[in-house]
Amino acid sequence: MQLNGLIFTLPKEIKLLIGAFIIVLSIGFYTGLLFVGETSSANPNGIEEHYLGNEDDENADVMRFKKSDQEMLTLVHNHILSMSIIFFLVGLIVSITKLNKKLKLFLIVEPFLSVILTFGGLYMLWTGILWMKYIVMLSGVLMTLTFTASVIVILKQLLSKK
Repeated sequence: MQLNGLIFTLPKEIKLLIGAFIIVLSIGFYTGLLFVGETSSANPNGIEEHYLGNEDDENADVMRFKKSDQEMLTLVHNHILSMSIIFFLVGLIVSITKLNKKLKLFLIVEPFLSVILTFGGLYMLWTGILWMKYIVMLSGVLMTLTFTASVIVILKQLLSKK
């Protein structure tokens, strides 16, 4: 079955549904990024401090403690489940856009790899593998760029008359 460009043929009501979903989803996604920026300074050392604490730093502005087992398992579990659903739905929509096959495949598959690297990486960082903070940072940036590119492609094609 040929799906490339199917988005152009959808009824107006379905296009509005997809558009509304993508806009509201994006608001939630980018609000989450604002939260990350507020809680971890959006840099590798801030990420490490957020999960491992800074109890040894007497000059710290805000005292942070290492996350508990339950906090980490809840965070990893919730994020992997919710992000996999988000990227599954976005991937379904990307699959019906008119786009180069390799780029489309990248936009569909990459976020799942980034979810595992980001949240699995946070867990590994928490267990003491400190260099994972760089993997977490890079995979988080790549996940965000992929999400943004997918949203732009979807909205552009929804608004296009073909």
